[in-house]
Amino acid sequence: MVFKVIRYEVEEQVAVITLNRPDVMNALNAQMRAEILEAVKRAEDEARVIVLTGAGRAFCSGQDLGDGVAAAGLDLERVLRDEYEPMLKAIYESPLPVVSAVNGPAAGAGANIALAADVVIASEAASFIQAFTRIGLMPDAGGTYWLPRQVGFARAMGMALFADKISARQAADWGMIWEAIAEVDFDHHWRARAAHLANGPTAAYRAVKRSLREGYSNDLSTQLELEAELQGSLGQSHDFREGVTAFLEKRAPKFEGR
Repeated sequence: MVFKVIRYEVEEQVAVITLNRPDVMNALNAQMRAEILEAVKRAEDEARVIVLTGAGRAFCSGQDLGDGVAAAGLDLERVLRDEYEPMLKAIYESPLPVVSAVNGPAAGAGANIALAADVVIASEAASFIQAFTRIGLMPDAGGTYWLPRQVGFARAMGMALFADKISARQAADWGMIWEAIAEVDFDHHWRARAAHLANGPTAAYRAVKRSLREGYSNDLSTQLELEAELQGSLGQSHDFREGVTAFLEKRAPKFEGR
C-alpha cells in the first residue's frame, strides 16, 4: 500500500505512524483507517515499538463526517464493524508496545484511538473530548471499553454525557493517560520514551500487556497461573540471561527482544 494520508517512518526500531490530514485536524476517513491498519501490521515486522501521532496542531478530530457521503447517509454500524474494529484491534492487540504521542486535540473516535494504545503521552496543548453526544451519538471506537477501565465508571459516564473537554493535565491526574508533558519538551520526551521501549526486552513487554489485560477478567488463581506460565517462558529467554549478567557486571543490559 502507498500511504497517502498518513506518514510511516522507521528509525532505530521505532515505527512512527503520523496521521497526516492537518487541514481537517487529521479527521478519520476510510483511506486513513485502512492505512493505519496496514501500517500497524507492517511495523510488527520492521520495528520494536509503534508510535501514533498527528501532523499539525491536532492529534485527530474524529470521524470525517464529510467523507464522501452526507452524515445522514452514513451506515455507522458497517463503518464501525468493517473499518474501525480491525484497526482498533490491530493497535490494541499488537505484540509490540504502542505509544500514542498526542500532540493536540483528540476528539470523538480520535480520542479513543489514542486510548487504544498501551501508553498515552500527551502534550499539555492536547485535550480529550468524547464529543459524540454533541451530534446525537454515543461514544464508539472502543470508548465505552477503555474509559471505565481507565478513569472509573462515574468519570466515564460524565465524559460521555456532558462531552466536556478534558485537558491533558486533568487526563493524567485521572489516570486516563500516562503523562502530560510541557509543549516545549513534548517531541523530545516521547521520542526518548519510544527509544527506551525499542531497546528493551520485547518479549517481556508482550507478557506485561497480556497479563495486565487478562487480569481484568481472571480470578486470582487463574491470574497466578498465567503469571507463572509467562514468567517461566521469560526465564528461558536471551534477554533474561542478558539482564542478569548485566546486573552482576554492573552495566546496562543490551536487550535483543528475544
